[in-house]
Amino acid sequence: MSLATRKPRNTSGRRSGAPTISDVAVLAGVSPMTVSRVINGEAKVREATREAVNVAIDTLRYAPNRAARSLAGGGQMRIGLLYSNPSAAYLSEFLVGSLEQASRSDVQLIVEKCDIGDHEIEVARHMIESGIDGVILPPPLCDSRAVLDVLTEAGVPTVVVATGSPPDGSAAVTIDDFEAARAMTEHLVKLGHSRIGFIIGNPNQTASRLRHEGYLAAIADAGLAPDESLVVGGLFTYRSGLDGAEQLLDAKDAPTAIFASNDDMAAATVAVAHRRGLDVPGDLTVCGFDDSALATTIWPELTTIHQPIADMSRAAVELLVSAIFNRRSGGKDANGHVVLDYTLVRRQSDAAPRRRPPSRVHL
Repeated sequence: MSLATRKPRNTSGRRSGAPTISDVAVLAGVSPMTVSRVINGEAKVREATREAVNVAIDTLRYAPNRAARSLAGGGQMRIGLLYSNPSAAYLSEFLVGSLEQASRSDVQLIVEKCDIGDHEIEVARHMIESGIDGVILPPPLCDSRAVLDVLTEAGVPTVVVATGSPPDGSAAVTIDDFEAARAMTEHLVKLGHSRIGFIIGNPNQTASRLRHEGYLAAIADAGLAPDESLVVGGLFTYRSGLDGAEQLLDAKDAPTAIFASNDDMAAATVAVAHRRGLDVPGDLTVCGFDDSALATTIWPELTTIHQPIADMSRAAVELLVSAIFNRRSGGKDANGHVVLDYTLVRRQSDAAPRRRPPSRVHL
């Protein structure tokens, strides 16, 4: 899995006084978290990186032990994870990755559920008042302007995950939702489908817009005429997937393939097809997005876009811990943007459209 990072560097030069972890990180071309790993003798560091950090330490005459005691004086890091996600499968994978990385980084992870609306602001303020060091916001809270404003105003380092529009002042972990949706739609076109239904995700999430735009781009690239009747709204919930699939399949000229913006809605589409006596994929191709555990627990197993959910949550914890280390050591906030790869995973739910014999004319 490739990982592209774009992290701002402090290029203003070292401040007067004793050098900090941030100074070492800038000189070595790494993050403060990596410097900390080298200082603590962790094995998960490449030799070339370790050597660069040690050279920087020697060059700056940095005193790791003194700095380590200073950082330790701040106590164990406490990072918060606010969630409000209707997909249990997505949330489960996200939590597993977060907990694993929090354990590796020796930080305390505090998980809080909150509902979109006034409650989200209340929970965010409660976290701030508890003295939290930083916060991770998975979808849909990654796009909550109200929560982001509260955290920014309080000066709390924040990492947003899976947003289609990373805000200024926050670190982010994403995939390219536009290109992923376009790739899936192109795959369906190559199979021979020309009437491809699409179930949009929650309109309050920026990733929904990008996936819809990716679908439309692939339709245009294939020379197919856009058809508004082939696009229906959803909320990333199983229930909304049922409603969307019913609407699409009730059409006079129903689609031969349906691409849902997440696996929950795709699984619901398969259920509707089965209830109508349609074979998947013989009569109807169904594809999803996320590659959550649900994709392989239904029949047939879903063809879907693999979004590395657990890896994204691990990267979010690493980014946040690095930002907090940087702040504790007197450096500037590093608002990095990590972009992970997506993968189109083919399973049993897609096939070429069935060729039906033309109707016979009786004279």
